[in-house]
Parts: sequence; structure tokens; C-alpha cells
Amino acid sequence: MPKSKLRKKAVYTPPQKAQTLKVSPRWLAPLMVVSWILGIAWIAVYYIAPTAPGLGALGNWNLLIGFGLIIFGVVLSTRWR
Repeated sequence: MPKSKLRKKAVYTPPQKAQTLKVSPRWLAPLMVVSWILGIAWIAVYYIAPTAPGLGALGNWNLLIGFGLIIFGVVLSTRWR
């Protein structure tokens, strides 16, 4: 059985980088959770009492505000480490 050829060049190994741990700001997680809770509460209050002062004038915009707060919380959750 013939012997295989030996490799003349060394195998490429990428240079080692120092691993830095990224840490979220302390305000990120509380703001994220508060945003979710406020969004759900806004929609719930709108459905329970649609004629409440301040909410009745906004009409269906209340849904946009509530879902906007929830989506804001989801966007913040992508930044959390």
C-alpha cells in the first residue's frame, strides 16, 4: 500500500482574540419588562373600560399604543445580554 504524502505547510489556525463579555446596561431589563406590562395593561384597560377618561377619545389608537409598547419591549429584549 502506498504511503500518503506528508503536508509541507502548517495547517492554518486563526489568531486568537481576547473574548470580551458584553454586559447590558442595568436599566435595560426593567424597562423591557415595564414596557411589556404597560402595553398589556393599556390594551386590557381599553377593552374593559373603553369609555374611560382619556382612552375613549383615542378610539382604536389605543390598540396601536398598546402593541407599540409591547413591540418596544421585544426590540429591547434583542439587546439584552
